[in-house]
Amino acid sequence: MSIFAKLREGVTTASAAETHALARELAAALPPDSTLALHGDLGVGKTTFVQGLARGLGVTDPVTSPTFNIFTLYKGGARTLVHMDAYRLENDWQIDALMLEDFLVSPWCLAVEWPEKIAAWIPANALHLELGITPDQRHTIRLLG
Repeated sequence: MSIFAKLREGVTTASAAETHALARELAAALPPDSTLALHGDLGVGKTTFVQGLARGLGVTDPVTSPTFNIFTLYKGGARTLVHMDAYRLENDWQIDALMLEDFLVSPWCLAVEWPEKIAAWIPANALHLELGITPDQRHTIRLLG
């Protein structure tokens, strides 16, 4: 079963290592110039997922939440990862002021936490992933659409 089919059905992970492995598998299957919209409440593992994605893209630097920087660039083996936290953004002109497009030099992967804050800006071909947490603290990841 492909990683996309697996994610459409939904996957539950019991540890950060399992979440990282799932994200690494997805990274290997992503086409060049991909946008991932990561939906979910605070604490559901969005940054943990991006950490695994980064490793799958060949990034060796530590990956942390870009909350105060809005976005962080990580150079991977063959692709740049742009990790964005849109939580503090309020409107489209703030996105334009960031000049984010200037940093999306092919090939790239843009992972956006809190994409609902900038929904009009997210490309139509973005992959939307819903992340959640179960009462027993396991994490769920499901590809929407």
